[in-house]
Amino acid sequence: MLDNNFYKRLLFLQETDKAKEVFRQNYLADGTRRENDAEHMWHFALTAMTLYPYAKKKVDLDRVIKMAILHDIIEVYSGDTYAYDEEAKKSQHAREMEACEKIFGLLPGDQGEEMKALFLEFEAMETDDALFAAACDRFQPFMLNLSSGGKSWLEHEVYADQIIERMQPIRTEMPEVFEYIETNIAEAKAKGLLK
Repeated sequence: MLDNNFYKRLLFLQETDKAKEVFRQNYLADGTRRENDAEHMWHFALTAMTLYPYAKKKVDLDRVIKMAILHDIIEVYSGDTYAYDEEAKKSQHAREMEACEKIFGLLPGDQGEEMKALFLEFEAMETDDALFAAACDRFQPFMLNLSSGGKSWLEHEVYADQIIERMQPIRTEMPEVFEYIETNIAEAKAKGLLK
C-alpha cells in the first residue's frame, strides 16, 4: 500500500509539470517560438553532458545534471526573470527563495532538503560543480540567440557588454569555449544584433 510520501511526491511531479507553461525570453534555435522552462532545463542538462570535456576543473557531472534539472523548477511559482531585466532582478531573489521553500516543501523531508540544497548550491555559484553548471546555463541561451539571429537580444536591445559580463562563468570554467563567445559577440555586434 502506498504511503503518504508517495502522494507528496506525486503532487511535486504534478506541480513541476507547470514548468512546461513558463515561457522564457529566449527563442528556440529556429526562432519560431519562445523556449519554455522545461525545454531549457533539459537542454541545459544536455549542454553540460556535451561540453563536459571543456571543463577546466574536475566536476561531478551527475550533480551538475541534477542542478540543471532543478535550477528553474522554482519558476513555476516565481516566474522567469529575464537575465537583462534590471528592474525585475530587484525582486528576483526574494521571489525565488519563497518559491524554493514552497516547491521543495512539497516533497518528503530528506528528499526535499536534498533537492533544495542542490538548488541553493547552484544559486550560490561557489563550488566547482555549481560554477560549471552556471557556465553551461549561460552558454545554452547564448547559443540559441546566435541560432535565432539574435531575436531576443534585438527585442530587448541588449548590449554586447551585458553579454560579456553574463558570460564570465564561461571565461573561468571553460576558457576555450569563451574564445568562441568573444568571437561571436564581436560578429553579432558587427551585424547589429547587439548594441
